[in-house]
Amino acid sequence: MFYQPLMMDALWDYGAAKYVIFGVPFDGTSSYRPGSRRAPDAMRQASENFESYNPFFDIDLASIPIHDAGNLEVYSSVDETLRDLYYDTRDIVKNEKIPIMIGGEHSLTLSTIKACTKDDDDIGVIALDAHFDLREEFGGVRNNHACVSRHILEEATDRYVSIGTRSGPRGEWDFAKDNHISYYTPEYVKEYSAKKLATKVMKEIGTSQFYLSLDMDCLDPAYAPATGTPEPFGLDPWQVRDLIHAFAPHTVGFDIMEIAPDYDSGQTALLGTKLLREFIAAHAAGNIQ
Repeated sequence: MFYQPLMMDALWDYGAAKYVIFGVPFDGTSSYRPGSRRAPDAMRQASENFESYNPFFDIDLASIPIHDAGNLEVYSSVDETLRDLYYDTRDIVKNEKIPIMIGGEHSLTLSTIKACTKDDDDIGVIALDAHFDLREEFGGVRNNHACVSRHILEEATDRYVSIGTRSGPRGEWDFAKDNHISYYTPEYVKEYSAKKLATKVMKEIGTSQFYLSLDMDCLDPAYAPATGTPEPFGLDPWQVRDLIHAFAPHTVGFDIMEIAPDYDSGQTALLGTKLLREFIAAHAAGNIQ
């Protein structure tokens, strides 16, 4: 008997599902520590550790219509991978389902955001990320993971907020200030509180729906050491959970990116998987008809 590793509690078939999880095992432009291509299956394995019941929301994930579509077939080329990812995610959105992507590197987020943007609707983007990712290109590659926020702003929406930001060359800090790009450092989150900040950001972003992207390096490496580009003095898991709880009910898509499982004994994949499950529970609780 063959075993297909799927996310625990993803028990529904595609047609009946509201939430569609899929992995994109691509890290072709990684610049420091590759390995995020292994994260989708590592997170599926980590999911076996968790109970289905979420006491915070009094919701059992086994009763929520979740489907795991498996992994996208990727190319060595980032551009070809982004192309196919866009069309496959677009199909999920057209079927009125919530796409949940497990990366993979952060460059992939551009395609899922574009796929979630309807022709007559301007969604916002909230990114939890240690880095600005505002370069035009990096290493001669336009769609490098270090450029994703720049291209989101150019190609998808200007309603963009970054939380957890603490790293980037001087030019990116200047670019953000000159172009009035909204960002909040971990120090700001600590002083203001995650819950209060979430309310502030949702008012600031100026739209009722948005896409939420979680780059796991937003967290301090003490909690999430296995990422492609770890950066100390980051957010803690409680802050990230509070932000996800606040944002989830208003989101049209979600991703968790940049876990590189080879660099720890599984704790980052466990935390990322738990945060994914918190997102689904919070979204479901906030959208009960």
